[in-house]
Amino acid sequence: MNNLIRLLQDIKDNPVIYLEKPSITYLHSFLIGYLSTRTEMGLDREGSGIEGFQEWIQKREKTNVSQSWAGILVFSYGSDRNAFYSFFELFERFLNDESSKKDENGRSLNYSENDLKISVRPLYELLGSIKKRPGMYLGNNSITKLDMLLRGYSLAQREVGLPLTYQEREFDGFKSWIEEKYGINSGQSWSKIILFYSVDEHEALQKFFELFEEYLNRKKSSEVDENSG
Repeated sequence: MNNLIRLLQDIKDNPVIYLEKPSITYLHSFLIGYLSTRTEMGLDREGSGIEGFQEWIQKREKTNVSQSWAGILVFSYGSDRNAFYSFFELFERFLNDESSKKDENGRSLNYSENDLKISVRPLYELLGSIKKRPGMYLGNNSITKLDMLLRGYSLAQREVGLPLTYQEREFDGFKSWIEEKYGINSGQSWSKIILFYSVDEHEALQKFFELFEEYLNRKKSSEVDENSG
């Protein structure tokens, strides 16, 4: 849990580095990717520290809606940005409440991890699962949420020094390919570029999977041409 607390402090101090902007929606997707990856790697056997936060927020806001804790905070605080900055104070209160319960009972309460359903798997297998069921992984069809989830996924693996797999190295070239395809050279992420040329987040997500398939097929075609030549 100390690892999570340190990361959240870093994100609070430098949201642009991790999320591009202060956004509770971005943070939520980032944490799903990050925490689920750590859990799958066996690094948080006693819990990541955020278990029960969903129920705590629902009780505090007196609501049983099916929205994620991020969605509830956006509604309560009026904007994505306000909810982002309010989250850190609320999470500290949550941790203090949990600490008190542990002191009183001598053990942690058992909570279900409603938000953390993703299993760590090879990158392309994960992308394939998200393509089939985006709502399960992202909440709604959003290329930005996909980007944030993948950032969390990557950070969790970098923290323990895992080397990049072939798929991850190949995916690193996707941004350059997108820039070349659209004839644009900017400091924007691949998700921002695709979103710029799409109607909305939903269309951009669909377009991502089409473009990514084209990217992979293009590389395969080049390899076939080289071998046949």
